[in-house]
Parts: sequence; structure tokens; C-alpha cells
Amino acid sequence: MGRAGFPPRPSGSSDQPDQDMPLTMAQGMKRLGTPIAALLGVALIALIATSWLINRDALRKAVEAQIRDVTGLELSVAGNIDISVLPASYISFHDVGLKGGGTADPALHVDVLTANLRLLPLLLQRFEIADLTLLRPHIHVSLKPDGESNWTPFIQTIARTMKPGADNQVSFSEIRIQDGVLDFEDAATQATEKFEDIDLSLAWPSISRSFAATGQFDWRGERVDGSISFADFVAALSGDRSGLKARIASAPLKLAFDGSVANRTSPMMEGTLTIDSPSLRNALRWTGQPQPGSGGFGRFALKARANVVGASIALTNVNVELDGNTAEGVMTYANNGRQTLQATLAADALDFTPYISTFRLLASGARDWNRQLFDLNGLSSTDLDMRLSAAKLTVGPTKLGRTAIGANLRNGTLALSVGEAQVYGGIAKGSFGISRSDTVADIKAQFQFTDVDLQACASELFGLNKLSGRGNINVSLLASGSSPFGLVQSLDGTATVTGHDGAISGFNAEQLLKRLERRPLSGGGNFRNGSTPFDNLTIAVKFADGIATAEDIRIEGPSAKITLTGTASVPTREYDMKGVASLNTTSGFQLPFMVQGPWDDPLIFPDPEALIRQSPAASPFLDLLKQRITGGKRQAPEGSPTAENAKESAKSN
Repeated sequence: MGRAGFPPRPSGSSDQPDQDMPLTMAQGMKRLGTPIAALLGVALIALIATSWLINRDALRKAVEAQIRDVTGLELSVAGNIDISVLPASYISFHDVGLKGGGTADPALHVDVLTANLRLLPLLLQRFEIADLTLLRPHIHVSLKPDGESNWTPFIQTIARTMKPGADNQVSFSEIRIQDGVLDFEDAATQATEKFEDIDLSLAWPSISRSFAATGQFDWRGERVDGSISFADFVAALSGDRSGLKARIASAPLKLAFDGSVANRTSPMMEGTLTIDSPSLRNALRWTGQPQPGSGGFGRFALKARANVVGASIALTNVNVELDGNTAEGVMTYANNGRQTLQATLAADALDFTPYISTFRLLASGARDWNRQLFDLNGLSSTDLDMRLSAAKLTVGPTKLGRTAIGANLRNGTLALSVGEAQVYGGIAKGSFGISRSDTVADIKAQFQFTDVDLQACASELFGLNKLSGRGNINVSLLASGSSPFGLVQSLDGTATVTGHDGAISGFNAEQLLKRLERRPLSGGGNFRNGSTPFDNLTIAVKFADGIATAEDIRIEGPSAKITLTGTASVPTREYDMKGVASLNTTSGFQLPFMVQGPWDDPLIFPDPEALIRQSPAASPFLDLLKQRITGGKRQAPEGSPTAENAKESAKSN
């Protein structure tokens, strides 16, 4: 009897869930798997039957026709042909040559060309290529003087085949290149290049209009990773505008371009260009470009908006970094048989020290000029036109303020012009030119320094550290030689210095003159101490074959005046000069003196004969001594101090 209100539970029933549900699902899966297995079995039988019944000759012809239709290249098979359906469906051609446009030489030779086939069309006895694999291909590219190449017919065929609405439109999903070699030759320039161990994957635009290629290759001893993609491959092949992205990465150089490309009458590219290199010198060497000089050109980075037309590249919004120097501006590069670089750049601070560190005028001992021969090869490979401005400029020990520099290099002649530079506390202007004649450098320099610190300027430019004050310097020099020593041996020109309110260190002319005026033979003491102040300084020197001749040297101080004559040898860096120092007193005492020895540490000493003549007691003995030496043939001139002393002596006797 069941509970009140509930019907009685059937006999044998329980509260456990129904166990028939899982059994029903298992049976359903089993029933569903049976037709699937049957279908797979039919497919397997069909594949086996296809492998037996396949028309191998028709398959070969169909594959060759598809390759010809897509690439425009005719296959010439000299080796065996392998066909497989199971476990993979493919056909392999051995020792294959591909020609295009009726050319005699193969544009492409492949050891093994494998065409992987689409499975479902194969079951229906239709032969369609899924992708291609080229093992050890040898690609030959020959560029003609008119810009066409042996691959032009191939490119034109691809463009026609892939154009929307084209008849018999076929394509591949991918082309893989393994262990390939590419030889390139330019008939116009006779240039040749070779790319080896090429491993590339080309995503062929069978569905979308884009094209991409990624892979690696060896070039000039470096492994290079590269990628390139076209947003509209058909447009790019037809010369129409298409988006372009390219990347190249290697140890010496990394390059990236993101923009667009077109090729109607000549190649045109527009976009953002980025270049990065740990050493610009190594990158130039790797790419076969001439290396400038032997100093600097290390870390390099550039980012700019690029506009490429043919062999010319115009860069705007340039941000360039070289050896820690950064600048902004515009640049233009062209290579029409000769490389030409034009640039206008501005920077906050520049350091030119790395580029002159290996150029030494003096040898290591700083006593002799450097005799190392110049390397002038960099003057004949590139044309340069550059305008550079900087708020601060460092050249070795020299610190310059706001500076504007122009550099022009053409046909082996370099011309540098300094429009205005804040240096040595004043202003500098001038020009410097160097031209190459075989191994000889012809130098021409003209500079004007206005209101500069004479001590800093004379020390750094001429190696003279005895001069202080402020003034103006004008230099006009010519020289020719194959080394710094050769230049100074042929030095011609002029140099003038006008100064004021300064001093010449090494001796105190006033103290020396006053002491010798009182006691000429008492000894001058140490002539190499102290300094001689001046109100005005005038130096005019003429150079001829490395010898500087004093034309007008005057030092006018508050208490003394000095004039100098003589010469200075630039090659030996030595003085051979005579001078006269006089007091600005009523006595007008004068003392001849001599300056001899090296520039950096000359000897300054009075004329001993003049000192003896200044002594009333010793002067007659000097005349008697001269008479004895000359045998009494020479007499003292009438009116001279010695003659007057002799007359007084005769009267007294």
C-alpha cells in the first residue's frame, strides 16, 4: 500500500538514476563512427587506386603547364621525375632549367623542383599544385643598361596572370627556396654580387592580393635575415602604387622601410626609413663603400622620411646619430656613376675629436713634425656638399660656441668654410682647402680671428705659449706635401697679429734693462723669469719655403719697447732672431739681445758686445782687443764712444 496521496511504486523500481542514457550515447557514437570509418576507407582505397591508375605523363604536363602559366618560365627537365601519392602527394623534377621570354640562358636552375599536390582534386584526377619547393636553386639575374633584366618577361607574365579577370587564373599558396644561390650582374656598371645559402619562404598571393617573403641568406661573409611584403602584389608587378614593408638585419647593419612603392617610368619609393649600425665604418666596408679617413664613424643611427626616385634618395625630417653626435635636418644621396651626398644639419653639440684623433701634425715627441704619409683616397670617391651648424663644437682641445660650417668635396678637392665661429672668446672666420695630386696634398688656408684670447689661440694654432692678451690674427698660407713635415717645408704665405693689454712671458724687459743700465757688466742674472707687459703688439711675418721672416715685430709697453728682426724655421721649429729693447725713460737706454732655440723653450740673452760697450771702463779694452785681433788695421769710427775714450786717455798722458 503506498503512501497516502501517492500511487504505489511499481515492483522492482528504485530511486537510482536511469542507467540507459549513457548506453544510448555510446551506441550513437558507435553508429556515427561506422560511416566515418567507411568514408575514410573509401578515401584510402581511392588514393591507392589513384596511385595505380594515375596518368603520370598527364600529371607531369599539367604541373609544367601550371608553372609556366604562373611564372612565365619554361621547364627543361634533364633528370629523373619522381611521383608519389601516398603518404604525400607530390611530383619532383631533378636537374631542372627554367627559361623565360625566349632567353637562351636559364634564368633559374634547380637541382630538385618539387610540386606538392592538392589532395581532393587529385582524387578526381585533377592535378593542382598546392605549393612548390626549390632545392638548391641557382638564380641568375642580369640587369641590362636600359633597366630591363632577363626576369622582365617573368614579372610581366605574373602580372598578367594574377590581374583580376585574367583567363586561366592559377597560383600557388607558397614557394620555398632551400640552399639557393643568386648571381647578379649589372651590364652598365660591370658590378656583380653573389648571395648564397638562401632559405626563403614566399607566401604567394593565391587568395589575398598581398605577397610576403621571409628568410635568410649569406652575403659577403655575413648571415642576413630579411623580409619583404607588398600590400598589392599585382599592382607592384604592374608598376602601380603598392604598400611595401622591408626589413634587413645583420651584424653590421639593420635597415627597415615602411611605405609605398611604384615603378611606372623609374622606381619610386616613399615612406619611413630606419638604419642602425654598431659601426658605420664596418657597415661601409661590408657594403663595399669607401671608408672616410681612419678615425671615428662608429655607432650610427638614422630615421627619416625617404623619397626614392631612381638612384636618388631625398631624406626629410632627418634625425641622425654618429659617434654620440645627434643632428636634425635634410639629406640627399645620389649614385649616378658617382656618389653625391648633400646635407643641411643642425645640432646642439658636436664633437669632431674622433675624426681628427689620428691626424697628428707633430710626432709623438712633440719636437718634430709628423712624417707619416697622408691617406688621400677618401677625397676621390665621393662628392659632398654639407651645411652644418651647432650651438657648441669641440675639436680636440678647442671648444667653440655657435658655429656654422660648410664642407664641399668635389673631384678630389675639399673646401671647408667657417661662416662664423665663437672661439677663444672671440669670432673666427675663414676657409680651408685641400686638393689631391697623386699622393701629394695641396693646402690653402685663410683665417681671421677677431678679438680672441691670444694665449689660447697662439698655443693651440702655432704651439706658442709665451703670449697673452687679446687681439686679432690673420693667416693666409699655402703648402704642398705628402705629410705634415712635407707641408711645413713648402709653407708660403703671411701671418699678422695685432694685440693689446697683454704680456710676453719668459723675461721682464723693464727690470733687465734698468739693472744693466746701472751696471752693464754685473751680469743680467736669470733672463728667463718674469714677463714683459705690453699695451700694443704688432707681428707681421712672411713665410717662404718653411722659413718665417719677421717684417715688422714691435712690442710697446708702459715702460719698455722691443723690436725684433730675423727668422724662424718652421720645419725645425727654432728661432734665430735679434732684437732691441729700450726703456721709455729720458736716458733711452737700449739693449740689443738675441732669441735662439726651440719655439717652446727659446733662449733669450743680451748681446755681450753691447754690454761691454755700455761700460765706460771696459769699452776701451774691447777696442784694444779688436785691434790686436785684426793687427791694428781697423780703427774705431770717429765719434764712437771708444774713439772718444782713446782721445781722453791721450790728453791725460
